[in-house]
Amino acid sequence: MARSGTKARRLVVDGETFLWSLSHTHRALGDGQYEDCCETLVLRLFTARGRLRIVFRAGPGRLVPDGYLMPSGAVGTALGTTLNLHEPGTARALLDAALARGWRPDHPSGEEMDGWTLFDAVAARRGPASPGR
Repeated sequence: MARSGTKARRLVVDGETFLWSLSHTHRALGDGQYEDCCETLVLRLFTARGRLRIVFRAGPGRLVPDGYLMPSGAVGTALGTTLNLHEPGTARALLDAALARGWRPDHPSGEEMDGWTLFDAVAARRGPASPGR
């Protein structure tokens, strides 16, 4: 199940306009519980068709919003480090990290990147955060 109504936001970097949006998906178990929660930040250059999906999946020591412990858009580790994916500064830091890893925004096809591989670098750049911010 995906959260609908996600509207793309603008992010201007060095004169280039990027669009970014955040979505949440999970699988309903039928008893009111959910599993396989996942936050996905999508980035794309305004003038290009290709897009990058930065995916944060729940797992051991990896926290994503599940309706109980983490608020919408927050991802974090069991060690207490968090990122708020609703913040434009976080989207920019993820964009910069993805570009440093070789993502080409002008490429016509889509690409997916595991957000956890970018997490430490982005968290260090963003500094201490609280999930509710």
